[in-house]
Amino acid sequence: MEFFLFLRMPNVSTRGLEMPASPIRKLVPFADEAKKKGKHIFHLNIGQPDIKTPKVMLDAVRNFDLEVLAYLHSQGSQSYREKLSKYYASVGVDVGADDIMVTTGGSEALLFGLFSCLDANDEVVVPEPFYANYNGFSRSGGIIVKPITAKIENNFALPPIEAFEQAIGPKTRAILICNPSNPTGYLYSEEELLQLREIVLKHDLFLFADEVYREFVYDGKKHKSVLALSGLDQHAILIDSTSKRYSACGARLGALVCKNKTVIATAMKFAQARLSPPTFSEIAAEAALETPASYFEEVVEEYIGRRNLLVEGLNKIPGVLCPNPGGAFYALVRLPVADTDHFCQWMLESFDYNGKTVMMAPGSGFYSTPGLGKNEVRIAYVLNKSDLKEAIECIAKALEVYKEVEV
Repeated sequence: MEFFLFLRMPNVSTRGLEMPASPIRKLVPFADEAKKKGKHIFHLNIGQPDIKTPKVMLDAVRNFDLEVLAYLHSQGSQSYREKLSKYYASVGVDVGADDIMVTTGGSEALLFGLFSCLDANDEVVVPEPFYANYNGFSRSGGIIVKPITAKIENNFALPPIEAFEQAIGPKTRAILICNPSNPTGYLYSEEELLQLREIVLKHDLFLFADEVYREFVYDGKKHKSVLALSGLDQHAILIDSTSKRYSACGARLGALVCKNKTVIATAMKFAQARLSPPTFSEIAAEAALETPASYFEEVVEEYIGRRNLLVEGLNKIPGVLCPNPGGAFYALVRLPVADTDHFCQWMLESFDYNGKTVMMAPGSGFYSTPGLGKNEVRIAYVLNKSDLKEAIECIAKALEVYKEVEV
C-alpha cells in the first residue's frame, strides 16, 4: 500500500497580494538581464543622485570612536534633535527638539504619521500623480487613498479647491502633499498652500507634507513649509529625510515633525516598537548639519543645468511633452506611446542604441485612478549632463523604432 503526502502551502495575506509593486524598482530584473548581455543602462528610474555625499558626513562615521554600537533613544538622540530644530529655524519653521522624531528614512516617518492619525478604512486625499509608495504605505494600514488628479497641461499645479471639497467625506481624515513634488517636480506656491490650510481647518483634517526636496527649488522661487503657516500647529505633519538633501540615500534617516503633542506621543509607540533609528546614520546626519551653504548652491546650479537640458531635449522629440519642473529632480513626461509599462520593459529587453539603453519608471504607478499615466514616465535627472544627453538621444531613437513594434 502506498501513501501519498499531499503538500499544501499556506496562503499569503490579502494585504500582501494587494500591495502595489513599485514602478521605480519593478523592472530591475529586466535591467539586470540587460546588463548581463553587456548593455549600458542609464538609470533615470530612481532618485539616486550621482552628487557626492558631503565629506563631513562620511568623515563623521569614519572617525567616530565607538566601542559598543548601542541603541539610540527611540525618538532619536537629544543632541541631534536640538540641532535639527536649529536647522528648521533657518528655513522658517519654529519647532523644538520634542516636536521632532528621528525615523528610519522619510518612509517610516510617513508610516508612523499615517498610522498615528488614521484608522483602517479612513481616507486620505492626495493630489495625483504622487510618489508611488503613498499607495503602498496607505494600503499596508488599510487606509483608502482618495486621489484628485492634477493635469500635465498646467504643469501639475494644485487641482481646484472644489475638487478637494468633492473628495472629502465623513471618513476623510487627512490631505497628503509632496512639495516640491515627486514625481512631477511641481512647487506649490504660498497661495496654493493657504488654500489647503483653509480646507484643512474647515474640515478639521491633518495636513501631511512630504518636504524632503525643499533645498532644490529653482527660478528664484522660495519653498514654504506647511509648518510655517499660521493656524496649523495641531494639523500639520512634516515628513523629512536626509537622503536627497545630502545625496545620502543609503543612510535611511528621516524625521517626523509635528507640534501636536498627541500625534508625537502616539507615534512614539510605533517608534518604541521598532526600538531606535540606526546609530551610524544618525552620527552621519548630525554631522551633515554642518554642511556649508556653498554645497547646496553648487548642487542647485547643477540640477538647474540638468533640468534645462532634459526639458529642452525631450520637448524636441516629436510627440513628447515635458513640463518644466520648479523643484526636486524629477519630471513626469508624456510619450507618444499607448503603454509605457510595455515601452519601458521593451527598452530593457529588446532595444539598445550603440550598446546603451535607458531605464525609466512607468507613469501608471504614480496614479491611484485606474488607467491614468499609461502614456507617461517619470524621469529622474540624477545623472551628469553628458549621460543625460546620451539618454535623451537614446529615448528619441527608441521611440522611432517602437512605432513599428507597437503597431
